[in-house]
Amino acid sequence: MLLIITVMVINMQEERLDNIESLEQFLAGTAGVSPLVTGGEADRQAFVQRVLDRFQYARLARRDKGVVVRYLERMSGYSRQHLVRLIGRFVRHTPLGQRRAPVAGFYRRYTEADVRLLAHTDTLHDTPSGLASKCLFERAWQVYGDARYERLAGLSVAHLYNLRASPTYQQVRVHWQGTRAGKAISIGVRRAPRPEGRAGFIRIDSVHQGDHDGFKGVYHINAVDCVTQWEVIATCEKISEAYLMPVLAEMLAAFPFRILGVHADNGSEYINHRVASLLNKLNAEFTKSRPRRSNDNALAETKNGAVVRKFLGYSHIPQRFAARVNDFCREHLNPYVNFHRPCLFPEVHTDSRGKTIKRYPQRLVRTPLEMLSSLDLKLRNLRPDITMQTLQAQANAISDNEAAAQLQTARTALFESINRRLARAAA
Repeated sequence: MLLIITVMVINMQEERLDNIESLEQFLAGTAGVSPLVTGGEADRQAFVQRVLDRFQYARLARRDKGVVVRYLERMSGYSRQHLVRLIGRFVRHTPLGQRRAPVAGFYRRYTEADVRLLAHTDTLHDTPSGLASKCLFERAWQVYGDARYERLAGLSVAHLYNLRASPTYQQVRVHWQGTRAGKAISIGVRRAPRPEGRAGFIRIDSVHQGDHDGFKGVYHINAVDCVTQWEVIATCEKISEAYLMPVLAEMLAAFPFRILGVHADNGSEYINHRVASLLNKLNAEFTKSRPRRSNDNALAETKNGAVVRKFLGYSHIPQRFAARVNDFCREHLNPYVNFHRPCLFPEVHTDSRGKTIKRYPQRLVRTPLEMLSSLDLKLRNLRPDITMQTLQAQANAISDNEAAAQLQTARTALFESINRRLARAAA
């Protein structure tokens, strides 16, 4: 009996099973037999459709529906869960086949080329924040006329992070990224700086470039203006007076405005009589951080991570290369940071309870030079030998991306040179 039924089905005579009783007999007599319907997915779905039509599945009693489902499960090889999905489509009078992608799918506003351009720009500028990136796209399109950025100029900050998470972006990108504090002497006033909207009040901090086999690395000195975020970075071999003081004097002279105040944490490299004497000559006030007030020097600490560590990394750089790194900072890093790298500036609100709330709207994302030019003439506090026209001309000489490309090229050359000399010394 089993052989006859099997041969009948193989010969595509299964249509003779036209009532529930015959299905039950078939199921009882073919226990252990493999599925007998062959062909592709379309053939199996057509078989399910025929059986459901033949037995008018929707009108069957609950028990009879179970028999039909067991029969289809045996014959088609589908799992019970998938059969339930197919039967659900049959009952709703929709095609049993899987939904196919439409010929014209969802409209993609940002193409693969846009994602790659985003990744390229992030590589050039070392992955700035979303607001800063949006500002760079707008400047590239509106200020420098780069047509490639036309769509990205309208990109929302939220969707920018979606694109950074896309597989295309991840294939193109790879990255880098922390820092520390100091000690105390009774020199300087222990309070936060009070710039009152004036340029010229800087916060300063030092970043050590790591130890290796007991040998110290170079030290980076990072100075940031409180109001404009104008930043000057320099490198010295050690932070003793003999090495630090010339670099510090050079840094203070590199700011385009007069220095009215300097704020440091409690590190002894700054809280000493030599530094205090230098600031006295400039007629600048000297303040230092208060205990348990981490925000007093927060701006410099933030820039240590966002700029110094991002562009110069964490790897050990021997002290004998300090002059080379300092040249790189003076010629490439500082101009890029001040003329071409957008910064976030806060909008401060005070709620009904007196709590201060800072927000960073897109309209306040700008470069330090743009922030300086937005200040009133008296608040700019420019040095007599500096004009805004000179600074603007220097900034407009090259685009943001060209400046970033030159920076990346110079940085690569710097580290290759250091690595070559270290390799020769180790050979």
